[in-house]
Amino acid sequence: MMGRIAGLGILLCAVIAGGGLYYLQVYGYYRAVPAEQVVIRLTPLDGGAPQVLAVTEVQAIDAHSSPIRFRACFTLAQAATDLAGRFETRAEALPRLAPKWFDCFDAPALTQALQSGAATAYLGEKNIAFGVDRIVAIDAQGRGFVWHDLNDCGDKAYDGTIVGEECPRLPETK
Repeated sequence: MMGRIAGLGILLCAVIAGGGLYYLQVYGYYRAVPAEQVVIRLTPLDGGAPQVLAVTEVQAIDAHSSPIRFRACFTLAQAATDLAGRFETRAEALPRLAPKWFDCFDAPALTQALQSGAATAYLGEKNIAFGVDRIVAIDAQGRGFVWHDLNDCGDKAYDGTIVGEECPRLPETK
């Protein structure tokens, strides 16, 4: 009898801990970002400063727990074809999954659109956070999607490889 009670107690603790962990990963750390605080930029081919895009219908989420949790959706205020040949593209960029409740950002559908050529991925801003680039994908209808992805410096810094001189200095932690 005592063994059953102990077993049920352990099982109950495991279910509560698992439920808490799930909640924190899917809901707890994320917060909505007001549309007026989201500025979408693209990096020009000439390497100049990123240029602001005119966008509407912005929805965005972010989390303080990680620089790669940012996701946004928007509608481009100009024709998507106006961007071709002016901004740096990222052919290898694939979106990270977003929480299912952030339903404007469908990573599997976006991946398919990028691979088929129905959408184009651009470099939004390099090193938006240390070792993290902002990627902006826009489809032919002018729907846009934003996520953060590790760049080469971020890959090196977070896997323990020596970063090297080509990367900016890692910020000091407090």
